[in-house]
Amino acid sequence: MGIVKISDELHEEVRKNSAVMERSINSQAEFWIKIGRLAEQNPQLTYEQILEREMRQQNVTKVRLVNE
Repeated sequence: MGIVKISDELHEEVRKNSAVMERSINSQAEFWIKIGRLAEQNPQLTYEQILEREMRQQNVTKVRLVNE
């Protein structure tokens, strides 16, 4: 395990988002790193397509909202 130095401003954004997403600060940062890496390696895919691909690989079923 390593230590990544980030700015105080970015750390605050990670902290706020982690509270909303009910993840630890480290888990939120790891999620953003993973998605960012996938986005750089697959520039033709949208964020939604990346998430859909990751969910499909983990056999996560989709839940549709009533109005969709």
